[in-house]
Parts: sequence; C-alpha cells; structure tokens
Amino acid sequence: MTTRGGSFDVPGKEAELAELKEQAADPDLWADRGRALEVTRRLASHERIIQQVSDIAGTLDDSEVLIELGVEEGDQESLDEAGSELIGLETTMARLERETLFFGPYDDRTAIVSIHAGAGGVDAQDWTEMLFRMYLRYLERSDFSVEIDEYQVGDEAGIKSATITVSGDHAYGSFEGERGVHRLVRISPFDANSRRHTAFAGVDVIPEVDVEEIEINPEDLRIDTYRSSGAGGQHVNKTDSAVRITHIPTGIVVSCQAERSQIQNRARATQLLAARLAERARQQQQAEVDAIRGDQTEAGWGHQIRSYVLQPYQMVKDLRTNLEVGNVQGVLDGDLDPFIDEYLQWRRAGKK
Repeated sequence: MTTRGGSFDVPGKEAELAELKEQAADPDLWADRGRALEVTRRLASHERIIQQVSDIAGTLDDSEVLIELGVEEGDQESLDEAGSELIGLETTMARLERETLFFGPYDDRTAIVSIHAGAGGVDAQDWTEMLFRMYLRYLERSDFSVEIDEYQVGDEAGIKSATITVSGDHAYGSFEGERGVHRLVRISPFDANSRRHTAFAGVDVIPEVDVEEIEINPEDLRIDTYRSSGAGGQHVNKTDSAVRITHIPTGIVVSCQAERSQIQNRARATQLLAARLAERARQQQQAEVDAIRGDQTEAGWGHQIRSYVLQPYQMVKDLRTNLEVGNVQGVLDGDLDPFIDEYLQWRRAGKK
C-alpha cells in the first residue's frame, strides 16, 4: 500500500515479521535485555502497521460493495453507511501517512542526543539547561523512553552539556531535526542592567549502534573515573562511578554517570563511543554526509536552525521550514510535535 510520497512496504514488513517472531521465540533472547526490547518493539510495530493496512483494505472493499448496492438499489441507507465508514478511515490514514515520513535508513534506531553550551557565557549554559528540560518534558508526554547518560553542571548556572538516549518507535527519525544550533533571545536574568542577550546551544543527534558492529581496540582507549555531578538525584547519582572514555586515535570523548556501578557506566560509555565511531566512519565513507547527519557547525552566530525569542516579542521560528509558533512557553514546556512533523515533511520534500 502506498500513499503520497512514501510506501508502507507491507511485503517487506511481513517478511521481517516472520524473522522477528522467530527471534522472539528464542528462549535466550532476554539474556540481552536491550536486544530483546528492540525485537519486541519492532515486532509490535510491524504487527500494528500490517493490521491497520489490512483493516483499511477491508473497509474500502466493504464500502465499495455498499456504494454499488446503494446505487443499483437506490438505497440511501447503504450510501450513508459507506460514507460513514470512509470518514472513519481518516484518523487511521493520518497515522499511516505519518509512517511514510520515516524513510531514512537510521530512522528506527535509538537516538543519542547531546546538548552543549555555545556562545553566550553563563546565558548559554542556562539556555542549555532550558533545552535539556524541554526535551525531557516532551519525552515525559510521549511513548519514548529516555536514559540520562551524562550531565555536566555549569560554572555559575545551568549546564555545560548533557547526553540522553531516546528509544522507541522512530526515535532517531523523530529527533534528527533537532540537530543544529538553537538560538535564544531574551532579557538576561544574569545582567544587572536587564539588557537583551543572545545565547546559543548546540544539539547533536546520532543513531545508536550495537557495539559488535564497530571494532574497538582496547589499546586505543584511555579510561578515567570521576565523581558524578549533577542537579540532583533526579538526573544522576553522585558516587565515584562515573566513567570517561577517550578514543586516542580520533580524540572522541564520551562519558556516562547515570548508572550505579562503574561497570555499568563503562558498558554504556562504550556503547556511546561505538555510536560516535560509527557516525565518523559513515562521514568518511559516504559522499553525501547530509543523508544522515547534515553539516556540523559552531554553536554561534549565523548557524542556527531555530530561534526562540522571548523579548522584544515572543516567537519560536524554525529557519529551515519557516514554521513559527507564538506560544514560546508551550514549546519550552515540551510541545515539539509541530516542529518534528514539519521537519519530516520538509525532509521528504527533498529540501535537505
């Protein structure tokens, strides 16, 4: 079944469904909880889409019969019934139409989202914490699950950086559009003269990969442990279990402080490193890097993808899609669906 701009690839999903059912029946599947959750999630997702497409096809067939009967017999009741059934399909069709927006090869992967302060000093660190809160509020009201991997407190206020892992249906596809520089304009609460300041924060989004997919030489790693720090127990623990891994050949640094043991943090940091190494490899191997990541730029003037203006007026504007929302507080409280959906439509239109 196809719709404007995309395909549900039902035969492909049916073929994969058989394989997923076989994996789900494996008694050893739950030895790897992460893999087990991914298999069961994809299994449920495929079953849901296949059933919805089947239901739509059945309703269309039934409506066709009712329309033919109504026309031949002059039966207005049959025509009205057919019309009601077709109207009832709109909600299901809208959900399936959205499925066609997730066509990227990594859209269904778990997303690793990193936020870091850019230009703007203490305002930028405060802005970074505001973005962090915005994403957590969005995730609280969604079907996604989230883990906080790293959280680095700012010097005076806010945070310097944070990393979260988002899993669920189309996690990477949904968050891909958040990658880039986010700009805030407001009266600074840190300026004694109440002047308007501009601050920047950078958001990076990469798809998670299995560690087994990437070859990592232990001799290339420098592993440091340190005391976790954060805004409180709701974010991270405060034991000496935090782990930072530096990949010496590339200079890539990852850290994790969310787990209760050093072993768990080291395992999670290794997963983060594998994802970043995989992303680096894709950049080197593919001629069109924008297919999965887009350009990485400095978190400063002239590079923003979205502006959040609190003074002198209130407006959030995405500079790629031109979507404007006047309810800034609603956006900062996690109302991101309009921006996510508009980005997906823009991406499908081939403007990326």
